[in-house]
Amino acid sequence: MRQPPSAQLWHLATGHMLPRCLQVVAELGVADHLGESPLSTIALATATGVHPSALGRTLRLLASAGVFESQASLWAHTELSRLLRSDHPQTMRPYLRMLGSRLFWSAAGELEHAVRSGAIAVGKLAPEGMWAYFREHPEEGQLFDAAMTSRSNADIASMIPALDFTRYESIADVGGGRGNMLAAVLAAAPAARGVLFDRPEVVANVTPAERMRIQGGDFFKESPPAVDAYIVSRVLHDWADDEAVAILRSIRSAAPSGSELLVLESILPESPEPHPTKVLDIIMLLMTGGHERSEREYQMLLEASGFRLDRVVATAGPVSAIVAVPT
Repeated sequence: MRQPPSAQLWHLATGHMLPRCLQVVAELGVADHLGESPLSTIALATATGVHPSALGRTLRLLASAGVFESQASLWAHTELSRLLRSDHPQTMRPYLRMLGSRLFWSAAGELEHAVRSGAIAVGKLAPEGMWAYFREHPEEGQLFDAAMTSRSNADIASMIPALDFTRYESIADVGGGRGNMLAAVLAAAPAARGVLFDRPEVVANVTPAERMRIQGGDFFKESPPAVDAYIVSRVLHDWADDEAVAILRSIRSAAPSGSELLVLESILPESPEPHPTKVLDIIMLLMTGGHERSEREYQMLLEASGFRLDRVVATAGPVSAIVAVPT
């Protein structure tokens, strides 16, 4: 039975409670204390050092969405709650902790500032911007790095089966962070060589994988090396159009004839249905000043940068590969 409009609006207006519970449980590490055998609320509260009744009420709401399962006054794992464990190969715990951190959560409270001014909401909290804030607060910067690694691992799981990297002899990951994506790509293409290209302070402590070379550089000031394929994964959405074009032009200045550019991003649908990329777009409005883009908008960026859109390859996850070639 369809709810009346007032009930639908109430549901929308209180929708932030569920993700907040999810973020708090991730911060507390509740899932790490729950193994294959169900445990009581008191046992979990004792293990995590929290109030039993408050934790039980939090878990009850999460269980209504399939995160944990109530079994005769005990709590058991579900497919979703297992992703909150720190030792899960595709753990999402760091990403949820980041979304629930003081900076991210407070920035959501400044959305009105962004809507009124068009400026990023986080500027009200950290005037120099998110990147400068993380340099000044290294513990939170480390959490952000862990969250990006967590998200990258999820992207890798869906991307590797969708793309044939054995076609390339040399591959550069531009803005590739800690190199875990490039390492996975090179494992899938055992004859290829790779270059991890990112800011010197980002790659300073990265241990290269087999056949991986590390090159520090600023993609606004320096070009990556000439290779057969360039991966740009979840980088362009952090930037406004002018900066995104500057990044792509830097790559184009190095890209040989016959090379390919693989832009890995979530593509914003132009139709009105609910879509997770529309939520991610608001996170960009809050935190970076960038935005998510439709396929047509990515095509325009590529054309302004000296590339031609060749094809779009969907994956099993939220990320698609927008493949382009130099013009």
